[in-house]
Amino acid sequence: MSYPGYPPTGYPPFPEYPPAGQESSFPPPGQYPYPSGFPPMGGGAYPPAPSGSYPGAGGYPTPGGYPAPGGYPVTPHPGGAPAYPGGQGFGAPPSGAGFSGYPQPPAQSYGGGPAQVPVPGGFSAGQMPSQYSGGQAPYPSQPAAMTQGTQGTIRPASNFDAMRDAEILRKAMKGFGTDEQAIVDVVSSRSNDQRQQIKAAFKTMYGKDLIKDLKSELSGNMEELILALFMPPTYYDAWSLRKAIQGAGTQERVLIEILCTRTNQEIRDIVRCYQSEFGRDLEKDIKSDTSGHFERLLVSMCQGNRDENQSVNHQMAQDDAQRLYQAGEGKLGTDESCFNMILATRSFPQLKATMEAYSRMANRDLLSSVSREFSGYIESGLKTILQCALNRPAFFAERLYYSMKGAGTDDSTLVRIVVTRSEIDLVQIKQMFTQMYQKTLSTVIAGDTSGDYRKLLLAIVGQ
Repeated sequence: MSYPGYPPTGYPPFPEYPPAGQESSFPPPGQYPYPSGFPPMGGGAYPPAPSGSYPGAGGYPTPGGYPAPGGYPVTPHPGGAPAYPGGQGFGAPPSGAGFSGYPQPPAQSYGGGPAQVPVPGGFSAGQMPSQYSGGQAPYPSQPAAMTQGTQGTIRPASNFDAMRDAEILRKAMKGFGTDEQAIVDVVSSRSNDQRQQIKAAFKTMYGKDLIKDLKSELSGNMEELILALFMPPTYYDAWSLRKAIQGAGTQERVLIEILCTRTNQEIRDIVRCYQSEFGRDLEKDIKSDTSGHFERLLVSMCQGNRDENQSVNHQMAQDDAQRLYQAGEGKLGTDESCFNMILATRSFPQLKATMEAYSRMANRDLLSSVSREFSGYIESGLKTILQCALNRPAFFAERLYYSMKGAGTDDSTLVRIVVTRSEIDLVQIKQMFTQMYQKTLSTVIAGDTSGDYRKLLLAIVGQ
């Protein structure tokens, strides 16, 4: 079933939406229909989490993303999540190129074996000392060995044959029951770009939509994980942001996780995809759902204008450290705009140098000062930026840890990070997870999930 005006740019509409006779209640052309109730949002709120870092701006496959509830003038639908579009690769985002994976920065590559990651200061179990001891950072700083290259757990399969894989998936879903293991084997060992080719081959060979067929065979967390794996990374990031904003309440931590960690190009691609697929302006949606200094930080992030020069100006680092001290610890009250300006514009390597200069000058680490001067989501956002400057893999390791800590599991966060980092730096994230929490990521996932959902997660993460 197709509707005039859908899709706006080539992400085909999800089959069977809108229901017959209800077309008038759906968004006008240029916006996506919203299916009922998928995916289920994972367990509860996410506790404040530190962050990790890469060698500056770089190393992501092109976007994958996250959402949060918020109120919009579109007709609400049950479940409140943007549709998972079907069809070939969900189409290509507006710019048409470079959406198959995050580009690696010049200094990084997927090559090389896992780096050994010593963690300074005995940082463990997510606890951070409130103050420097002997000038040593409480948050694990990224070792030089890790900055030489990042590595995903999923790489393009050799001898890839999209038509053969499409046939395997077709057989796995045909007849009585579903061969989930066959689906796991194919999906977990193909890159995102190869999955897009499988979707195209499936439609060519059988005249059916692979995503629609998968949805009819799967449910719950397994369905969410499979569909996330079949979304192009940029679309997944945009979709996640939309889901985080719409509805009652906003998932601020999802906005922080995506907008404060992506590169300039990734953010610009996400903004364009968000506009073309959902007919909405991301910056305006953020302004309508957030406020104050947190709103200003996210608007700054949406511009995608951070300096990405990898060289460090040590005099600027010294000057910025002094300015940040005078804007916070060195005065009564806090000059929030000074923090926003420096943390939103400086490159990640420059910010790392600023943090080192700050600790020497103030005898306290900048993360601790931010915790003393700010609270709530603006504190989380600023700390995420600083943690990414220090050690981006550690940031995602901590997010994963807290998604599974305690009663219940925040499955949406678990799925989002495993999927979006699987071709970038999941190897480094696993190393940091073990160093920080004295247990492997696969062990924690195995103890917190079950069934085919567990099998697929472990196949992606590896041992």
